[in-house]
Amino acid sequence: NDDDGGNQNNNEDAMNENIFSYQPSDNAPSIQFLSLTLLVFGTGFWFADVMGDSIVAEKAKLEPEDMRGQLQSTCYACRFFGLMVATPISTYLYSAYGPAIVVKLMALMPLMMLYPIANLFEVKNAEIKSTREQCGEIWTTVCSRAVWQPMGFVYIYNVLQVGNAAWREFLMSVLNFEDWMMNMFLVVATVLLYLGVMAYKYYFIKWSWRSIYIVTTSLNAVLSMLQILLIQGITFGLSPFIFALGDDIFMEFLSGVQFLPTTIMMVHLCPSGSEGASYAMFTTVSNCAGGVAWSLSTMLLGIWDVSKDTMVNGDISGMTKLTILTTGIQTAGLLFVKMLPNTKEDLAKLHADPYSGSRIGGAIFLTITVMSVLSAVFIGLLNIIAPGWAGES
Repeated sequence: NDDDGGNQNNNEDAMNENIFSYQPSDNAPSIQFLSLTLLVFGTGFWFADVMGDSIVAEKAKLEPEDMRGQLQSTCYACRFFGLMVATPISTYLYSAYGPAIVVKLMALMPLMMLYPIANLFEVKNAEIKSTREQCGEIWTTVCSRAVWQPMGFVYIYNVLQVGNAAWREFLMSVLNFEDWMMNMFLVVATVLLYLGVMAYKYYFIKWSWRSIYIVTTSLNAVLSMLQILLIQGITFGLSPFIFALGDDIFMEFLSGVQFLPTTIMMVHLCPSGSEGASYAMFTTVSNCAGGVAWSLSTMLLGIWDVSKDTMVNGDISGMTKLTILTTGIQTAGLLFVKMLPNTKEDLAKLHADPYSGSRIGGAIFLTITVMSVLSAVFIGLLNIIAPGWAGES
């Protein structure tokens, strides 16, 4: 009995120590303050991102017809190469030295770009259209069927890319994946994302846009259904980690292949002289659709019981059903693929059609864009003011 009592006390001490290790230190910033600093950082980051995209969009429109898309694919390949290199470095620094060194590097490294940016060649005192003129051009642009139809597809497709929000919890709680395994997912995913961009640049760039979406979405559906096998413990002799790693990272490869056709199409839609504002608006539509998809994925958690306790106790039926549902929703995007022009030539023909304009289509497009932005701002403020308001931990 004494031995049992001693063991029980040791277990309680270990449990208390484990619980304590998850408590923030006394000098840790509050969630509100951390969220605010990330908001400020993100604001500056996206200002710079819009400027860079504007430069690329302007230069891309000067490419010969047979070279269209090469400049963008090269620029984005450089961006994703940097992401691929930075991810394992930041992961190591975080694991070895904590978050402070990562935050300091995030603050200092952008300063290294100030000198080359200050010497960036640009035409001085160039004539700039007034805000009213640029807004008029954008309104004319979005009223064209060549804009609101393909961008409508991009919005609908991205909204339907609803993920399984309980997947990470399943990997860590049921399959007992450790932190280094989850970090490995991120590191390898960035490598495959870069390879996907390069694959499009050197091979898939000749494919039609519809073919890209049909093939990548179909393969994504197959990979998503393979997750059901993992949930059921069927891994064909492979360890669950290797099986899940191959499944998840190949999805990132498909995302890399699928990424560039959309951005190339957006550049074709930008009116000359307003590339920055137009391209920013088009990318905003795409990004806000992703935010809506994230919100929907969180809402779907309440349909079946996929809580941690339920899954750990052996009931994974809800996880299986949720995976099937999200896979079906993602694949449903193919139902709208005919809204997307097949090639750049088809887009040009649609743009040149004098009867393709529609004020109603343009008004709907702008309304959805504005409402999506306001929704993103509202959700962001809620995340700062009331963390966990959506029920997430």
